Amino acid sequence: MKLHADTPTTQNTVTAYGPGFVEINRVRHTTHVVVTPDQVEPWPVTSFETLATSDFEHLRDLHSEVVLLGTGNRQRFPHPRLTRPLADARIGLEVMDTQAACRTYNILAAESRRVAAALFVETER
Repeated sequence: MKLHADTPTTQNTVTAYGPGFVEINRVRHTTHVVVTPDQVEPWPVTSFETLATSDFEHLRDLHSEVVLLGTGNRQRFPHPRLTRPLADARIGLEVMDTQAACRTYNILAAESRRVAAALFVETER
């Protein structure tokens, strides 16, 4: 699905997503990715099942007010002990499928919120 911003912007925007990719500023990413309004980086996680506390420590260190966790094709919740670094730093965590996380990220970024989206990129099954 293609997404279009209402006005041109210099911040990162999800411009499309689909099976096996997320497109940010019209650049296609086929691996898991973390996006904030001012940076895009690969997210070096193997799978949802292998998430570790250190993955959420990295997300904490982005200093966002909210982190969107896009868990792939379906919504899956990580164990609270893994997400503890975010809770301790008083950073909100919203968990949803990756498509919903992409849409929500664009809305929050357009509102000038300090948002980070950690997105699992999966092919459809």
